[in-house]
Amino acid sequence: MTTPQFKIPESVLVVIHTTELDVLLIERVDKPGFWQSVTGSKDAPDEPLAFTAAREVAEETGILITRGGAPAPSDLRDWLQENLYDIYPVWRHRYAPGVTRNTEHVFSLQVPRDIVITLSAREHTQYQWLPYHLAADQCFSPSNAEAILQLPARLRAPEPPGTT
Repeated sequence: MTTPQFKIPESVLVVIHTTELDVLLIERVDKPGFWQSVTGSKDAPDEPLAFTAAREVAEETGILITRGGAPAPSDLRDWLQENLYDIYPVWRHRYAPGVTRNTEHVFSLQVPRDIVITLSAREHTQYQWLPYHLAADQCFSPSNAEAILQLPARLRAPEPPGTT
C-alpha cells in the first residue's frame, strides 16, 4: 500500500485494557500532556478497519495482533460504533483541503497487564496504565474518554453477531 498524500478522514480508536479494566494511555510527542488510546487513520480507502486497528496497535505499542503474519481481527472487539467529530484545527493541514470532519470506529483489545509495550518514539513519549475511570479523565479527546467509560458495559455485552 502507498501512503496517501493526505490523511484519510476515517480512523480507528482502540482502547487497550486488562481484565481488571486498567487502560493503557500513551502521550503524544507533538502535544505533551495529551494522553490517548491508540488511534490512527486508514492507509487506503479500502483498508479493512480491523486491519487498520491491528496495524495501529502494532505501530504505536509494539503489540502484535497477528496470525500467520496477517492481522487477526478476532483478537479485537469491534464495537460497531462510529464517532463523527470535527478535526482539531491544529491537525487539519494533514487532510485534503476542505476536510474538517473525521469518522472514528471504536475497538477494544484486552491484554495481560504485564504485556511488553514498545512505543513508537516518533509518535509517543511515554505510557501509563490507569483504572478506567481515571484514564477517561486523562484523555484530551471526548470520544476517547467516552469509549473508556463504556468499557464495563461493553465487556458485559455479548459480541454482536458476525464479529467473531
